[in-house]
Amino acid sequence: MARVLITGSSDGLGLMAAKLLVSQGHKVTLHARNTERAHDAAHALPEAEGVVVGDLSSIADTRQVAEQANERGRYDAVIHNAGVGFREPYRLTTEGLVHIFAINVVAPYLLTALIDRPDRLVYLSSAMHRGGEPDLFDLGWTQREWNPSQAYSDSKLCDVALAFAVARRWPEVLSNALTPGWVPTRMGGPGAPDDIRLAPVTQAWLAVSDDESAQVTGRYFYHQQETETHPAARSYTFQDGLLERCAQLTGARIPDERG
Repeated sequence: MARVLITGSSDGLGLMAAKLLVSQGHKVTLHARNTERAHDAAHALPEAEGVVVGDLSSIADTRQVAEQANERGRYDAVIHNAGVGFREPYRLTTEGLVHIFAINVVAPYLLTALIDRPDRLVYLSSAMHRGGEPDLFDLGWTQREWNPSQAYSDSKLCDVALAFAVARRWPEVLSNALTPGWVPTRMGGPGAPDDIRLAPVTQAWLAVSDDESAQVTGRYFYHQQETETHPAARSYTFQDGLLERCAQLTGARIPDERG
């Protein structure tokens, strides 16, 4: 039995993964962005250990989510599921970050830095990350015309790079990324072609499975199979640059603990 925290799990793929893990006998803590959604999440999965609450577009709220998680005790795995999609309008958070970058990249970075270190970390990305641009110099989109699809792809490239960077820096932690496929969720839209039944399987498998193929680190998966990723995701220069920019934005660092 494992204890697993799943961000963005009041509905959608996060809640589906939570239900799958609970059905396998694991203990799950959900996350919701506000108290109303927390109530809905608890109602949807009453077997959950509890719900942590906070808006991950806010650095301050994300810090509170980490504090709530740590108060509940160390987790065996954290699944960084929360995210917003490729139809996002241009908008800034209260702290002046582009909303899509704040939720998709800064939040999982900060939670990784602040939550008591688990044995496994799982980051949800997208096949669209292959269209991402490894450019860390215009994260605020002040030099370019807003392109929500490109912003989403960029953020998902960052998620894979974050997973791989953590795998390098924390050798004792299994840190991997995945795409759940383009599935008909609220984010994916009703016309998405992939099988929704398979969408939560890989993240749950990476979080808890004793299968040898799941006990790896620094890999990118689709339906439990390692698959091709954007070459920049494996660039140490890009990885370290991303960590440094996120550290500057949040004031929290992910230490390098290689021997």
